[in-house]
Amino acid sequence: MILVEVSKDRFKYDIHSLVKAFYPSEDVLVLTKEEIEAKKENGSLEKEIFKIDMIFDDENKNVEMIILENGEKLQEGKANFTEDNDLSDNSTNGTKASKSTPKNALKQLMYSQLSQKVGHELPWGALTGIRPTRIPMQMLYEGKNSDEIREYMKDTFFVSDEKIDLSIGIAKREKAILDSIDHEDGYSIYIGIPFCPTTCLYCSFTSFPIVTWAKRVGDYLTCLEKEIDFVAEAFGNKKVNSVYIGGGTPTTLEPDQIRRLIGYLGNKIDISNISEFTVESGRPDSITRDKLRAMKECGVSRISVNPQTMSDETLKRIGRQHSVAQFVDAYNMAREEGFDNINMDIILGLPGEELSDVEHTMREIEKLRPNDLTVHSLSVKRGSRLAEHIRNEGYFLESDTGRMMEIAAAGARSMGLMPYYMYRQKNISGNLENTGYAEEGKAGIYNILMMEEVQSIVALGAGTVSKRVYGDGRIERCDNVKDVTLYMNDISQMIERKRKMYL
Repeated sequence: MILVEVSKDRFKYDIHSLVKAFYPSEDVLVLTKEEIEAKKENGSLEKEIFKIDMIFDDENKNVEMIILENGEKLQEGKANFTEDNDLSDNSTNGTKASKSTPKNALKQLMYSQLSQKVGHELPWGALTGIRPTRIPMQMLYEGKNSDEIREYMKDTFFVSDEKIDLSIGIAKREKAILDSIDHEDGYSIYIGIPFCPTTCLYCSFTSFPIVTWAKRVGDYLTCLEKEIDFVAEAFGNKKVNSVYIGGGTPTTLEPDQIRRLIGYLGNKIDISNISEFTVESGRPDSITRDKLRAMKECGVSRISVNPQTMSDETLKRIGRQHSVAQFVDAYNMAREEGFDNINMDIILGLPGEELSDVEHTMREIEKLRPNDLTVHSLSVKRGSRLAEHIRNEGYFLESDTGRMMEIAAAGARSMGLMPYYMYRQKNISGNLENTGYAEEGKAGIYNILMMEEVQSIVALGAGTVSKRVYGDGRIERCDNVKDVTLYMNDISQMIERKRKMYL
């Protein structure tokens, strides 16, 4: 455990993110002196390791930082800033990107000092936001060219050349797709199906075992229908750009339940001309030919069939109750039923996996030729069984996740897939990113709309989060409760929350 004492209650999230990036196997706490004293009284605090003194001189616009380790001075530095605005790295609220704010000056100092201490740099440098493409996207809309974007990201956040090129390339592809659809006057719909065959080791999404909920799925669909009624009322003068049914595992629904849900949606809302209709059919052990036919009949245009890895041993280790052979059968079945836009997800850095496992996974995937491949770097979620495993057994990463990413990126390129969207998560393996690769014309439109936060997304179902995007870039969110029983009991309240936000 690394405890960081800060002299001011400012930028604690950014300090935590940077320390955690340099020390991924450690739990990190960032607290003020007063917070530490309160915890000491409760006997709930381990030994302090780092102390960071921050001195902000707003009049002369500079910040000093001194890092102490176990009471001894480790590093110190000083940096100037020119602006008082401390918006987040990814802010797009009409504010031009600025190299020199108090927060950026602090992060530059901290990154420089920690990288010297640890002896290596990070691929994304001091950039702590989870959507790196927002910076080049914003600057492209400001009329900046690639060289100006590159200079800003390198000088401000010390991002590596490789990651700068990746983010600029993705931003340009995203912008081209967004410019081709009427996203500003439209909206998207997300429907959450919170049931799964089993819960995977790494998962923290809202999911409940379908075996114990099978008899109540009809009641859950009734609640979704009530939310659909609200959407038809609130967005009657708006056009739907995309629909995404996620989870959980949506294909835990039976064929008649799939037809019921999508049929009701289509009867209430005009989805005949949407740009994309995705159903995340991720678990191969939940896919049947009848379910694929039901989705196809209902107008679903894009599905996910996710291996995560092509190693049977790893699949067992992470709690996936299917084999590689079952995955291949499910994928081929989807092709036979006419699906011409199939996404696959893989995860890098899974417990026990080495470079050779990733190389094997990419060779096997190349034989199948998906239209879209999403490459995830493992993120340790607090609510997952993986986090508990790490607490009990220790950190497990045995190989270089950065090299794994290179293998996956090369494999995607060999299949003619280009990176089109990207995001980062807390506690992500190797301080890397999750990247979607797709064929021309097969990019996941909902993914771009969601990540770039350029339009309102109304989310239905337990554990989902709706957001309203205003014309000035301001964003409001409201959530549905995660517990399925509470969601169904309080469905009127879930709808009323949306009503207050959207109407």
